[in-house]
Formats: sequence, C-alpha cells, structure tokens
Amino acid sequence: MEYSSFPSAFSTLFGELLKETWCCSDLYNWEGFWYASSHLPAAMAASTTWLKAIIPTIMNPMGRMNDDNNDPLLKRHPNELMPSLEVQLFKENPNPDLSYMPSPRIFRTHVPYPMLPESVKNSACKIVYITRDPKDMFVSLWHCLNSLVTTQGNDPWPMDEAFDSFCRGVHVFGPFHDYRPEKILFLRYEDMKKDPKGQLRRLACFLGRPFEKEEEVDKVLWRCSLERLKNLEVNQHGADPWLGFEYKFYFRRGSVGDWKNNMSNEMKEKLDHITAMEFEGSGLGFGH
Repeated sequence: MEYSSFPSAFSTLFGELLKETWCCSDLYNWEGFWYASSHLPAAMAASTTWLKAIIPTIMNPMGRMNDDNNDPLLKRHPNELMPSLEVQLFKENPNPDLSYMPSPRIFRTHVPYPMLPESVKNSACKIVYITRDPKDMFVSLWHCLNSLVTTQGNDPWPMDEAFDSFCRGVHVFGPFHDYRPEKILFLRYEDMKKDPKGQLRRLACFLGRPFEKEEEVDKVLWRCSLERLKNLEVNQHGADPWLGFEYKFYFRRGSVGDWKNNMSNEMKEKLDHITAMEFEGSGLGFGH
C-alpha cells in the first residue's frame, strides 16, 4: 500500500517532514495534516461513496427520469463520476487541463478545507462537506483498510493500534477534528440517513437544481440507495485504476451506530471525549 509516484522535487522535502507509519504505509505531516506521499504534491499545489452517487445524479437531468437506460451508475462506479483532485487531477500535474470537462464540473477531495487554495475558497464554486460520527468513521476506515491489506497478503491491522493512531490524529488526511470549513453546505451522514428526503431537497437547492416534483426526489433516492449501489454489477467487480482499491470495498453496511459492534466502552468514551473537546462551540453533535 506504499505509494511511490510523485515529482522528484518533493523527494528531499519528504525527508524533512514528520513521518509516522500508518497501517502499511508512511504518512507525512504537512501544515498540521497527514498525507500519503502520493497525495502530498497535490495537497501542496492545491465523501462518502453515497454522496459521490447522489450529487452527479442530481446534476444530471436524466437522473430524475424513469428511464434507467441512461443511468451512468449502471456502468460507472461513483468514483468515476466525480474525479479526485489529489488522486487523479493534481497528482502528477500541478496545472491540469480541465477544458475538456463540460460545465458544471464536479470534483471530490479529502484535502482539508484549510489547505485548499484561496482561488477555490474565494470563487463562486459550491462546496458540499459531509461529516460522520467519528466512531463510525473510524470503524468504517478500519474495515476498509483491512479489506485492502488482507487482499495483498498482509495481516489485518489490529484495532487497538489503529484506534490509538486515529485518536492521535495520525490517519490519512487527519486529524478528523481539524476540518472546520466555512461558506459551504455542511451535511451530517446521520441526518441523511434519518431524513433522506429533507436532506436531498436541501442539497439540490444548494446545487441550484431544486426538485419540482416529489417523484423526482423518490427517483434519485432509489437510484442512489446504498443497497442498490452495492448490488450493481459494476460495483461488484473491478478496481479503482488510481488506487488499486477494489470497488466492492467501498460498500459495507453504511449504518449509523455500527461502532457498537466493534468498539469497547472504553474506546467509545475516549473518542467521545476527544470529539467533545475538539468540537466544543462548533454546534456539531454526535450523540449516536
């Protein structure tokens, strides 16, 4: 899982950065955040899988219609519908040519908001930020990582080691609690699961594509449901060409409170304490 493709100009700088081993790869600390070597050049230059399916479907006029023949989700994994800034576009070219992409252009990123360039923060582009209960986030990340490392012939990463690393903020694009964006639409995964129609309408209005009929809301929710996405043929085979990560590993339970099936009470109390301290006064709560 070690990444080796990055511009030679950064090779000397890597030796000067704080480094820690995370699972089976090295992470480097740049401006307070942790990156894999393949992500760092893009981060210096410059959501969940469910959201990566929902947003393109909202923006595509065909996504609200009953005709499923032109549904891109049938043939393409959600990752392909929203190119990654750090993994694809800026990985080897700090000035990629985006002229071939029709407007409005849709991208995804795990790069912390403070690290985005001012040209993005001060532009008219719309940013949608989704967060999740840190306990469920950790468990999902841990399962996802072990799905990858075990297919590569390595032993699973012990939960206690992964948990300690996560609590210290040492994880890819960590720490999780320093993501405090401004002037964007802030979504909580738990709210989307509890009130999918209400949150979908809110998202569509923010994107400038409000729904005109209730049937349109129902169609998008069905088309992008986690159960449907998980069972589509395109998501059960193949791998992300940029990460080598099998598409099926992007879909697990997607449930709220799954941490209860994996974490001890002691781990829960420790992470809740960290979350309460770091998000104090933010208005965010994770009482699940």
